[in-house]
Amino acid sequence: MYECNHMIEESSNMKSPVGQKKILIAGFQHETNTFGATNASFDDFMMADSWPGLLQGQHVIQGTLGTTLPIAGFIDKASQHKDICLIPILWCAAEPSAEVTDNAFEKIAGMICDGIKQQDHLDAIYLDLHGAMVTESYDDGEGELLRRIRAIVGDALPISISLDSHANLTQEMIDFASSITLFRSYPHLDMDITGGRAFDALMPLLSGQKRYKAWHQSPYLIALPEQYSGAEPMLGLYEKLSSLDNAPLSWCEFATGFPAADTKHTGPAVLAQAETPEKASQMARVFFEALIDVEAQFNTPLFNPDEAVSRAISTHHATGETVIIADVEDNPGAGAPSDTTGLLHALMGAQAPDCLLGMVNDPDVASAAHDAGLGQVFTAQLGGKAAEGDPAVDSKFEVLALSDGIFDFNGAMYKGLTADAGLSALIRPIGTSIKIAISSKRCQCLDQAIFTHFGEDPNKAAIIAVKSTVHYRADFDPISRHVINTAANGLTPCRLADADFKHLRKGLRLGANGPNF
Repeated sequence: MYECNHMIEESSNMKSPVGQKKILIAGFQHETNTFGATNASFDDFMMADSWPGLLQGQHVIQGTLGTTLPIAGFIDKASQHKDICLIPILWCAAEPSAEVTDNAFEKIAGMICDGIKQQDHLDAIYLDLHGAMVTESYDDGEGELLRRIRAIVGDALPISISLDSHANLTQEMIDFASSITLFRSYPHLDMDITGGRAFDALMPLLSGQKRYKAWHQSPYLIALPEQYSGAEPMLGLYEKLSSLDNAPLSWCEFATGFPAADTKHTGPAVLAQAETPEKASQMARVFFEALIDVEAQFNTPLFNPDEAVSRAISTHHATGETVIIADVEDNPGAGAPSDTTGLLHALMGAQAPDCLLGMVNDPDVASAAHDAGLGQVFTAQLGGKAAEGDPAVDSKFEVLALSDGIFDFNGAMYKGLTADAGLSALIRPIGTSIKIAISSKRCQCLDQAIFTHFGEDPNKAAIIAVKSTVHYRADFDPISRHVINTAANGLTPCRLADADFKHLRKGLRLGANGPNF
């Protein structure tokens, strides 16, 4: 556990030793899909799901210890400096969804601001944020939080923030934050590293160094499946980013944007930070030109469910290898309900062999499976409840396994975290060889533990259908070199030219070389 001279400060009444720098830390994360079905309430931030529930005081440090979260990376770096004293206030996150309710935002922002006001002296602040939070009243939740904090601490206090790579950067974030670091991978395998970089970026500011920023917004959106950092053109863009890196003196960041947040701020952006305005401007321009040059290379195909399943079956028969179908538009990790049925209908219609599918969020069916009992058969209507679209799967199901939904993630992205998917079950529609993992809380299928905690071995499946867009690749790529993306009428828009946008910047291209908004 991090110790501040054998003490964790939590209030203004606890004095840090002479010479120590006091850094207040907090986290408030939400990725907002304005096309989503339900808003994020305060209870959603309190609830543990894929990430911990709301943590306060020293529990911020204890509850994130050993995880891959950005705040854990910041704390780890701080622990290596005897002259740093951390003051933890709170950390919370809610599963991506539609807008954060005003009640939730005001409560959590108020808790952070009150924690700041209670301090008699601060040397800096670190915030673990997402960068694509939209609330019922604010298109830029992070910018509004930072504005309120600046109203308390003034313009001079260094504030370092870390953001998700899917951040929709805004002028307010850039103006109010002293330094900004972003993830540089998707799947996000450097979350804790980014938090550590946020600490490194803060240190020169504590010594009085000036920092200047320059940024450019992209003229085109990048669909989420095309933001995968393990292939071109993203691979080359991140290599370009590294070539410009001289952190913590000067560096460049790339926000790939979160296109499911329909606001005037939405879209990719390039941000450079340096010791002089000229250096920042030059770096931003170099990377922006690289972004323009690769636009035509973004061309990831999306297939309809029937074609995706047909391709998967043919590929498995030809190679004998496991094939993955990604249901990219029903990804709960991007704010979708995780209960659409288009892909499942296609799998059943094609009599797909030896298939695993997960996770379908359906609390009613999960409860019915537990009521029926292991090995029993029950009748239910699965999925298709959260939004209009494909109908529920009306079938008899066999109960193959039951779970309380609490299991440890083992993959590189969430290693150290414990899932709480609520009452869960593994069921099979009678007459098929499709095994479906269902949950009572939305849980993105980004870790093999989704299936292995039910006793299933994904390596033995012919087809694995995941409700995820890209994050699954961190743990599933090692068992399959065949990936097929399907767009099956979900609420996370990936076919950007067809999405019902209303608030984007005029002229922004809807995808690479797409039509103008």
